[in-house]
Amino acid sequence: MNITQDKLIKRSSKNYIQSILSKNSEWKVLDIGCGYTANKFATTICDVQDLSNFYKDKNFVKLENKILPFKDNHFDFVIASHVLEHVDDPKFFISELERVSSKGYIELPTKLEDNLVFENKKDHLWHMDFDDVSSKLLISKKLQFMEPILTVSMIHQLRKNFKNSLILELYWENEIDYDFVENEQDFKKLSLLALFRKFFSKKIRSIFN
Repeated sequence: MNITQDKLIKRSSKNYIQSILSKNSEWKVLDIGCGYTANKFATTICDVQDLSNFYKDKNFVKLENKILPFKDNHFDFVIASHVLEHVDDPKFFISELERVSSKGYIELPTKLEDNLVFENKKDHLWHMDFDDVSSKLLISKKLQFMEPILTVSMIHQLRKNFKNSLILELYWENEIDYDFVENEQDFKKLSLLALFRKFFSKKIRSIFN
């Protein structure tokens, strides 16, 4: 008799995930594509860069191709923070996350943050959204709706007060439910700098009127 496990994906928070991991110190935890900012509870780090000297106290594995070099269900928990928007084949990457673990945490930029940051303009390939009604991750090809005006360091400051508008934090179990969707192609690119100029021009006029 086959038992079907219930799938789950929902909004969460990094603080909540940290709380779970802190209470399960025996878990094998994979952090993939984290660069120099691995989760402190990760037992294994996997990245395309050779960061073995940086993570001397962790099990570091260099990623040589898109297949994760781990056996099925090797980990109790897998973290992919700001990775999915970079990969050429998100469908395959998601299947690999599901293969190596039965649960995990995904962190992603919203469309708003993705458009605001200079560094994201060339590096990111996909937009992400979340459908709270159907509990499903929505993936679409990236469109630049506006010219970026912020650096990564600036957006980190904004996240302190506007995190929910800028970051998607998702917890999943058994399966990551997602759909590819089409972006609205008929749009006029918004120039924030032009809006700022109009705003300050109006302010200046009001001073002298």
